[in-house]
Amino acid sequence: MEKAPLPGDERDTGEAQQAAVVDVVAGADVPEAVTARDGWDSKLEYVLAQVGFSVGLGNVWRFPYLCHQNGGGAFLLLYILLMVVVGVPLFFLELAAGQSIRQGSIGVWKCISPKLAGIGYSSCLVCFFVALYYNVIIGWSLFYLGNSFQSPLPWENCPVNANGTEVKECAAGSPTSYFWFRKALDITDSINETGQFNPIMTGCLLAAWAIVCLGMFKGIKSSGKVMYFSSVFPYVVLLCFLIRGLLLDGAVDGLKYLLYPKLSIWQDVQVWRQAATQVFFALGLGFGSVIAYSSYNPRHNNCHRDAMMVASVNFMTSVLASLVVFSVLGFRAKRITLSCVTQNLELLQETDRPNITEPDVYNEWLRVNGPGLSLNLTNCTMEQEMSKGVEGTGLAFIAFTEAMTLFPGSPFWSALFFLMLLNLGLSTMFGTMEGILTPLYDNFASLAKRKTAFTVFSCTLGFLIGLLFTQRCGNYFVAMFDDYSATLPLIIVVVFETISVAWVYGADRFLDDIEKMLHWRPPKIYKYLWKYVCLFAMVGLLSASLVRMVLKRPTYKAYNHELASEETLEYPDWALAVLSILIVCATLPVPVCFLYHTLREHLGQPAGGGGPSHSVVNGHYRPCSTSDPDAAPADARPMTRAGSPLALAEDNQGLLLESEGVAESTGL
Repeated sequence: MEKAPLPGDERDTGEAQQAAVVDVVAGADVPEAVTARDGWDSKLEYVLAQVGFSVGLGNVWRFPYLCHQNGGGAFLLLYILLMVVVGVPLFFLELAAGQSIRQGSIGVWKCISPKLAGIGYSSCLVCFFVALYYNVIIGWSLFYLGNSFQSPLPWENCPVNANGTEVKECAAGSPTSYFWFRKALDITDSINETGQFNPIMTGCLLAAWAIVCLGMFKGIKSSGKVMYFSSVFPYVVLLCFLIRGLLLDGAVDGLKYLLYPKLSIWQDVQVWRQAATQVFFALGLGFGSVIAYSSYNPRHNNCHRDAMMVASVNFMTSVLASLVVFSVLGFRAKRITLSCVTQNLELLQETDRPNITEPDVYNEWLRVNGPGLSLNLTNCTMEQEMSKGVEGTGLAFIAFTEAMTLFPGSPFWSALFFLMLLNLGLSTMFGTMEGILTPLYDNFASLAKRKTAFTVFSCTLGFLIGLLFTQRCGNYFVAMFDDYSATLPLIIVVVFETISVAWVYGADRFLDDIEKMLHWRPPKIYKYLWKYVCLFAMVGLLSASLVRMVLKRPTYKAYNHELASEETLEYPDWALAVLSILIVCATLPVPVCFLYHTLREHLGQPAGGGGPSHSVVNGHYRPCSTSDPDAAPADARPMTRAGSPLALAEDNQGLLLESEGVAESTGL
């Protein structure tokens, strides 16, 4: 069956008729009407979409924390090393596979062998799990954005009781943490206390899903246009914050703590695990979104250059975000340290009080005179404040938010910051939804005919299930899904992807297909990276993650309202059961599809069909042709006896042609 041309592909009528005649002679079914597959309106639109998906909230609130806690500049070097030898090759693999076959994640692996289709279904399930909680974070950003248009900001000062005193819980903690845990989340003390729904957050979640639905209802034709703003705006905000942050007192000190290299940290296996995990998630490997986006590209698009460019932009964004975060946190730490000095000195008699303002001078004075004082004064150091590493929601909604209250014109900076978080979240959310919808549209014709209705249905279903996260204990479920629903399943998915291409299909054969597609051959080193380095790294990461889960019972941070601070608790047994179910459900399609098609093969039944673009012969997929004008140079096409070009399926089917022979030779 002939695959429909991409919009913008040009082919004269004579060639189209010749290809159709050859298809009929070859016995292929010719549809009465073929719906053209969507395509990007421009290369810029595609690049912005890939960058928007890969650059997400983790670049802002996860990478800076890891960099600070794991050796600063040494972690940067380790991250670059793993990005080059593992991240970029796997990213290039997914881009090339999607662009060559022009299918979503399900169709791509099904083209190698129907038994591997479970890899794509697992990707879809993981994307769905991630979309459920990711949109809750977008809802939180909407809530804070809406509260930023007032002065003073509602989290700037503690609320007061009727008698004029500050609320005890807020006074024991901080105004920003009190607003986050009490006003925004109204959180319970543990995951066991379910509580009722939070109506405000339920409304914010509904608004978040409505925005996603509006951006996705026409597929990439609508989401691609949104990317012009949602992918570019965060960089404008980060540059504004960087300029403002570098002008703050304490910014240089904050950057020193971030970048000071500690090479001894390379001896710690956990640091390698965290760096590899961050590379893995930063590029969005295994989600299927990278494959989905690249499947809308023209056949001869330089996907190798795209892989290099997107990975470089992703890394530079992480570095930029780290500079912004730690310049601002350095300013915050300096203010807290100065306040500590002032409070300590006020305990002294006025006659004994030295005229000191700088923390370093105060600490030296305390070292010399402290033993002779009757009061128990404390040291005030920036190291103490900066060592309190914060990540995730603790960074965005507490620490960074507190620092912004100290800015002149704090409502403006607050609105800018949360608008940036909103756009970072939406651009990633669009890619995540494409990772769900595109494979389903490609493999189920009934859904492809009702794209708008199914998109609305998917968003509605996501909102209804997402109500789990709008309970008062919903934040704990967000942490659970974030830590466990995606990590292990995605690593398993990428391991099978690498095995499928490098060993089942063959790395050399895959490079041959890429050479036909790009008209030049990528360096041979990719063969060895895919077959050995990447596979070893992913298996090692999977093993380290499993060992860590087995040796250490999973924990979460719970807010204790009596202490007005967070404490670490172990997940109860029922929560561990939920974790196990999430992991099993996400990975189950891989063995199920393999066993299903193996059983059908032994029973002598044909393998399950692919999608509208495929036909099945002897249990394996018939080569799929494309009507792209650039599928092969005109002078390179072999000629039939009548002098007309052979069917493109004989010459330029790429991955699809070889899949039958490979599947048969490997037993798949």
